[in-house]
Amino acid sequence: MSPNPPPTAAPSPWRIHFFQRHEQDDKAKTVPGRVFLRDVCPDKVRMTMLAVLKAVADAPPPQFSGGGKWKAMRDDMAGYHEVTVNGPKRHHYRLFCLLEKEGQELGLGGPAIVVVTGLDKPFKTTISAGDYAKVRALGDEYRARKPRSVEPPKGASAEPPKGT
Repeated sequence: MSPNPPPTAAPSPWRIHFFQRHEQDDKAKTVPGRVFLRDVCPDKVRMTMLAVLKAVADAPPPQFSGGGKWKAMRDDMAGYHEVTVNGPKRHHYRLFCLLEKEGQELGLGGPAIVVVTGLDKPFKTTISAGDYAKVRALGDEYRARKPRSVEPPKGASAEPPKGT
């Protein structure tokens, strides 16, 4: 009879961040993923997307199978992942994310899922190459800065403390 292998520690959950446009690129410092969830998605779609993000972060991503709602993208969108949810009348909603395994070095506090933006489309249609290019442009804008530009946590000041 062989001895039992030592237990392995469960992987730590990843953080979830929302890309915030930098003031140099957008004076309003828009958070495209939040705008999409708030202004485009019906409540049930928004809640489902947030639940999927949490499940993926808790797994964390390398271990998460997806259940059809979390997908690695390919071709021109390789490197992105998407949360996919179908809404009323089979309308499709997509939330585009980047994985930052080395998030600690990028000012994210550890490994992170970063929500970049979202798109929606009617049933039996495709997202245009131009729309995908806009997603990639936002992703490039996000990756251009170190530390990364993300929405501050709720209750945190976006300004550094005085005297630092």
